[in-house]
Amino acid sequence: MSEVFEWSRPVEFYETDLAGIVHFSVFYRWMEAAEHAFLRERGVELHGGGLGWPRVGASADFKKPVKFGDVVRVKVWVEELRTRSVRYGFEILVEGDEGVRATGEMTSVCVDLESMSAVEIPEGIRGKLGK
Repeated sequence: MSEVFEWSRPVEFYETDLAGIVHFSVFYRWMEAAEHAFLRERGVELHGGGLGWPRVGASADFKKPVKFGDVVRVKVWVEELRTRSVRYGFEILVEGDEGVRATGEMTSVCVDLESMSAVEIPEGIRGKLGK
């Protein structure tokens, strides 16, 4: 496991249902936003150099609700770095409560944007991912 990175933000009203509870699909958006912040902090371009990172897998387990007004904290780390793919792990928490609200994983493949075929992750990027 690589170093853990944290990203946080308040829960917006539009992310909730009529009961004020965050809709499950929003957790995937938060995981992606945390991943992007993690990559930016490490100097990895999201869309540059002819490479892309499409998702090939994503999952989440929901343990306790997150509600409107909470400040959500998303922890992200590189769980596994392979030749052509990276699998991230996630924990979602709420500020002021150390209980984990959800866990998740996402796997992305490094692709050449012109051919849309999987390619090896360049060594410079591998080093920035911390594995």
